[in-house]
Amino acid sequence: MVWRLIVVLLLATLPARAEQVVAGLSQTRVSITTNFAGSEILIFGAVKRDAPAPEGPPLEVVVTVAGPSTPATVRKKDRRVGIWVNTESVRIAAAPSFYAVATTAPLDQALSQTEDLRHKVSIPRAIRAVGATEETAEAQSFIDALIRIRSETGLYQELPGAVELDEQTLFRTSIALPSNLTEGDYATRIFLTRGGEVVDAFETTIGVHKVGLERWTYLLAHQHPLAYAILSLGIAIAAGWGASAAFRMMKS
Repeated sequence: MVWRLIVVLLLATLPARAEQVVAGLSQTRVSITTNFAGSEILIFGAVKRDAPAPEGPPLEVVVTVAGPSTPATVRKKDRRVGIWVNTESVRIAAAPSFYAVATTAPLDQALSQTEDLRHKVSIPRAIRAVGATEETAEAQSFIDALIRIRSETGLYQELPGAVELDEQTLFRTSIALPSNLTEGDYATRIFLTRGGEVVDAFETTIGVHKVGLERWTYLLAHQHPLAYAILSLGIAIAAGWGASAAFRMMKS
């Protein structure tokens, strides 16, 4: 297969180390157009060794893809006098707009808690909720709600066993990117672990950008908001007038 040939060529260029990851992506750029329905990224690679594989715990591979992080506000609703109203809210300092973690084994087996804390691999660790506990004693429930909501829409993904590892050397996985992506750079990390400890890591980025009409509209709205508002109003007026004229012609 093509990805295997690419891996072999990359391995030949690496300096000697005990165990080193070399990886590639099927694409490093995703274009968001008006009919964008999502994409799938193939992540593949191999482990280069200057000696036979060490004895002991088996090799595990952990792959993460993280979208741009932005602040998020999570609100809690309660029923008051027969009406659902917002009663509490927590502002989370930074949460990835998209996050996927794929592994060869369950994450708690492939990565120790200490390494998870150091590298912020799991979804809860990837969310920076500094100060949230000062707003409410139930801050963790708000964070859990954010994870649940974004998981239901495909923005957060936990994929245990989704990384295929052949003979402790070649690996591959695919990550599905949903249609509702945020524009920006998506950090892609690959970790090699043994006994839960990271032995090597690799990082690259996937660029996700709007193109064509989507790009023009996005730039107009953010860089020239007044012009965007006038244009939107003009289009709405024209559409309303056109619909009214068509209705009168149908009646006559």
